[in-house]
Amino acid sequence: MRKRYAVVGLLGVVSVITFLDRMAIAVLAPWIRRDLGMGAAEWGWVLSAYVIAYGIFEIPSGAMGDRNGQRRELTRIAAWWSAFTALTGASSRFIELIIVRFCFGLGSAGAYPNASGVLWRWLPARERARGQGVVWAASRLGGALAPLLLVPLAIAFGWRAAFWVLAVVGVLWAAAWWAWYHDDPAAHPGITAAELEEIGVRGGRGAHGGAPWGQLLKLRQLWLIVLAYGFYGCGSWFYFNWYPSWLLHAGHFSLRQMGLYASFPFLLGIGANLIGGTLCDRLGMRFGIKAASRAMTFGCLAVGAALLLSMSLVQGHTEVIALSSIGFAVMDLMLPAAWAMCMSIGGPHGGLATGVMNTAGQVGGVVCTLVFGYVVSATGNYELPVQVVAAMVLVAAVVFLRVDCTAGLAPEPDTLEEVIAPHLPALQDEL
Repeated sequence: MRKRYAVVGLLGVVSVITFLDRMAIAVLAPWIRRDLGMGAAEWGWVLSAYVIAYGIFEIPSGAMGDRNGQRRELTRIAAWWSAFTALTGASSRFIELIIVRFCFGLGSAGAYPNASGVLWRWLPARERARGQGVVWAASRLGGALAPLLLVPLAIAFGWRAAFWVLAVVGVLWAAAWWAWYHDDPAAHPGITAAELEEIGVRGGRGAHGGAPWGQLLKLRQLWLIVLAYGFYGCGSWFYFNWYPSWLLHAGHFSLRQMGLYASFPFLLGIGANLIGGTLCDRLGMRFGIKAASRAMTFGCLAVGAALLLSMSLVQGHTEVIALSSIGFAVMDLMLPAAWAMCMSIGGPHGGLATGVMNTAGQVGGVVCTLVFGYVVSATGNYELPVQVVAAMVLVAAVVFLRVDCTAGLAPEPDTLEEVIAPHLPALQDEL
């Protein structure tokens, strides 16, 4: 097996773990709120503490990975978030939970920007969207497993035990990553010259350097994708933070039903991300990566917004689950394309660029999480905030349509002809 596929596999495993840990607080909300006596507005602050801290440290963590190497940074991230996952299970007061979740967010920030940095170093350009598809499909597997595993665990042993089990799993992954992974593909034991040629290593691929802040901040395309991802973040964070509670209160599902059906959007998201990554790469080879990426992001988010709106208007359990699950999956279909676009814009500093983009997603997540909690607390209405989220997703679709991912720090060829043109003289000489 090629070494780069094992690297992608390890990133997939940590993506499963991080989403299990991230979703645990939302899935276990009924037990935690009951034990600690928290209302909807207070709970909104508990959920937002993580998102706020995650957003604050997203960019620095992405820059640290680009400068010092993703081996060191991802090891630190996994070890840190595992420690505060364990402390979440030890919290017994509102203020303690706020502090622990904030620290959890500070430490876990940057996981996906650093994963993007790994993919840029280890994958050829033609495989990067598929690599992102695997990583994000794995995250959805983690989201799907969260209710399926944690609800029975909480029923049997209590909600605190669930966090302690998750902490142990994270520490084990950190140890494995530190022991096996190398930032420079050429330095990895057992890698072949043929695979290095496939990856496209041309000296310095594994090198790290300071962040070119001035150049990045002047990129119009970076700011466009940041704006688009911020609006998209409202939609994704509704599912991460409020969807289980929404099923209980608006969908009128029981706790056990929630533990099953809350996994459905994420189960569909697994396939959507795998298909989306492959589809984006294939469309890019045929129509150019700029046109393919624009079409996928706009089309998927426009349809996703319509499905979210429809979800808020229906009543039956079957209709609710079908619309909410398909809506999430359709939005996820474009996720590998969005992250591959930002990787292309950032070039060798893709970790930093995707960190900037994902920070905007956290801002959208904070807005969604807090506003949702306050609207529900003031009105008791769980449908109105979902309709606002649908509008935000539609705005994201329109902005994505303006992004040109080929105009970044290291401009990349857009069409198949541009990709093969540099190699034609050598081929002609051989012939």
